[in-house]
Amino acid sequence: MVQIPVRIPSAGDGETKEWAMIELQGSLETRNPVPLGGKFIGDLHFTHKDVPVLIIGHHILYGKVVTLEKPYGIMVKDTSSSDTTAGTSYNIIAVIKKKLLFKTRPKPIIANVPKKL
Repeated sequence: MVQIPVRIPSAGDGETKEWAMIELQGSLETRNPVPLGGKFIGDLHFTHKDVPVLIIGHHILYGKVVTLEKPYGIMVKDTSSSDTTAGTSYNIIAVIKKKLLFKTRPKPIIANVPKKL
């Protein structure tokens, strides 16, 4: 076992942010095989009943908000190196307590185009 010091911000340092994660069933594929990291993928909206709606291209997905059984902590390596005796330390910058689960198949968005007579 290796001990790693972890610092949780106190009330004086500011509140710890709460994030949410998105879980999709399946995979996202593009026409060109390019990495999707840092790219715009789609729009996330919520209905008046707090149902998450994800729009990706010409597809719409409806999901639900799920509370995680055990929360996740988002840690960042401390680069200030003020603690030379302890070695590496990490700061918790956010906590993930909920996830947006999209497990149904996407539905195509079809524009209503009037037929010509």
